[in-house]
Amino acid sequence: MFSKSKINEPSPKTTDDTKSAAPAGVASAPASGDYKPSAPKPKPPASTLSADLHITGNLKTSGDIQVEGTVEGDIRAHLLTIGETATIKGEVTADDVVINGRIVGRVRGLKVRLTSTARVEGDIIHKTIAIESGAHFEGSVQRQDDPLNPGRSGKPAAPGANPAAAPARADATN
Repeated sequence: MFSKSKINEPSPKTTDDTKSAAPAGVASAPASGDYKPSAPKPKPPASTLSADLHITGNLKTSGDIQVEGTVEGDIRAHLLTIGETATIKGEVTADDVVINGRIVGRVRGLKVRLTSTARVEGDIIHKTIAIESGAHFEGSVQRQDDPLNPGRSGKPAAPGANPAAAPARADATN
């Protein structure tokens, strides 16, 4: 009545390469129910601008930048680290800004951190800020919910500021 299954028994060895391949109907890729997402691509390392590098012009990336040299121009990045030997003359905009060196210009960032060796001459527009003891800062600090978007001031318009929204006056003379 019962017989032993031969599914799990090893098949006899063959010397023909076509017979040693996977049997028809057996896919080498995982079945749709066994889908495993591929590992996320590793984040590339930060681009480093060395201490002997002097750049005149703007820099823009969606990645990370570490500046050790001098930049005369604006910088836009995801994470921007200003090294102790770095000098930036221009506007800095990034999600995260870590300042160890010198910036002359406006700083815009969701998270801005001035370390004890930071020297900033300019305004800082931020969502969160940390200033370590020993940092030098001359300028104003303004908190905004969206500091990366310079078009929005983050403040509501003053009442009556829009003349089109003012009620119309009707003066009748009979």
